[in-house]
Amino acid sequence: MSAVNDIPLAAESMKRPTAVTRRLLRRSSAARRERSAKVKMVLGAFLTALVVLPIVLAQVLPLPDADAQAITSRFKPPFSPDHLFGTDQLGRDILSRVLHGGQVSLTIGVLAVVISGLVGVVLGALAGFFGGWVDAVVSRLIEAQLSLPLLMMLLLVVALFGPSIPVITFVIAIAQWPEPARLTRSLVLVEREKPYVQAAKVLGLHQITTLVKHVIPNVINQVIVVVLLLLATAVLMESALSFLGAGPQRPFATWGRIISDGQDFLTTSWWIVTLPGAVIAILVVGVNLLADGLRDRVRRRKGATS
Repeated sequence: MSAVNDIPLAAESMKRPTAVTRRLLRRSSAARRERSAKVKMVLGAFLTALVVLPIVLAQVLPLPDADAQAITSRFKPPFSPDHLFGTDQLGRDILSRVLHGGQVSLTIGVLAVVISGLVGVVLGALAGFFGGWVDAVVSRLIEAQLSLPLLMMLLLVVALFGPSIPVITFVIAIAQWPEPARLTRSLVLVEREKPYVQAAKVLGLHQITTLVKHVIPNVINQVIVVVLLLLATAVLMESALSFLGAGPQRPFATWGRIISDGQDFLTTSWWIVTLPGAVIAILVVGVNLLADGLRDRVRRRKGATS
């Protein structure tokens, strides 16, 4: 009988006015962070798609041949007929060269990020979960890698093995693996002390099985965000190598080489350098914004579930 009498009281308490209004909730720091993460994700996805989609569709778009020369069409400014980005010193269409060159640059960047992410996750997870001599070896490798001058190391390896796409991809991947490895190691160090890992050990589950099926899935979302951030760095590395003449050789038209070829005409034909540079900047900013928004969302969900 008392439980039945308590029902109206509970309903009445739910109807009582509260000082926490919807307006205050919208102005709270948590709501601002959520809105900021959404804005970053939307803007970053838009900027990234603005560059990536035309590059992916470059083969089907009505564009001139990226390597076709027309001496009579040299140094045409942007928005010229049939040349949206203008032409360079050899009459080649800059938009076509930027899109086709972007295919090479993005291919190298994506492959390098995938390889560095896999290597970093595997080594970092092993170091964090098993500790001991495994952690010591991986940590020393990370410290040795980070102590080397990055650009000099890249140029040295390319000079030794040649500026081919596989070599450049491998070099960039080796240069980037310490970042996901360090993050994975730190996250796994925290996860291995949690009760579910101890329970798996008591149940007799193999350590590798526990690591692969339970520990890594709990940290992989945060690692993927960092790996996504490395994509922008990989594209910049490839562009820097190509600008210095150590990138993929002709006939590949990479972003760095396009800028390098047009640097002598910067004062007279600014679009040859500026427009490819703007495309690189838009892609880097877009990827960084997208990764920052995803990182904020992952951290918020991680905090809510912990």
